[in-house]
Amino acid sequence: SRKSKPFITQNCAAIPATLLENIFFGAVKGSYTGAENHAGIFEMADGGTVFLDEINSMDIQMQAKLLTALENGTVRIVGGQKDIPFNTRIICASNEEPEILSQSNKFRADLYYRISSVKIHIPPLRERMDDILPLTEHFIKIYNKNMTRKAFMSWNWPGNVREMSGNCVM
Repeated sequence: SRKSKPFITQNCAAIPATLLENIFFGAVKGSYTGAENHAGIFEMADGGTVFLDEINSMDIQMQAKLLTALENGTVRIVGGQKDIPFNTRIICASNEEPEILSQSNKFRADLYYRISSVKIHIPPLRERMDDILPLTEHFIKIYNKNMTRKAFMSWNWPGNVREMSGNCVM
């Protein structure tokens, strides 16, 4: 059987700028207070994919470090002495228009150029109302499969159908 390639997701807005370098590139024990040896997401995803969500939330200094890593195909672990090569596909998402952010110097133009070889614009749901029901059905199937309906079937249902519907207003 073929080994699956790693897929790692990182929300860039969810992590303080001071920790993002550590998460991206890894750290060597003792490189800062509390640091332990660990690989970064680019090294862990070698041969696979890294999805950087809300990349527009990353500060300019981290954008420069990310650009250098992408251009060189190497990372240097925080506190490390050597560069570590990686071969990772990068997928990025932004909740703002990168071109506009780039023009206002909130997003590095050179990083935007590096990551924008293929662009896919996904309009918000308010602009594609016909997608709401199929998406809802899709997520219901996923949650039913993941939860295997155990919560509903194992409950003793001391009430009637109102208990199931809760305070749902039609």
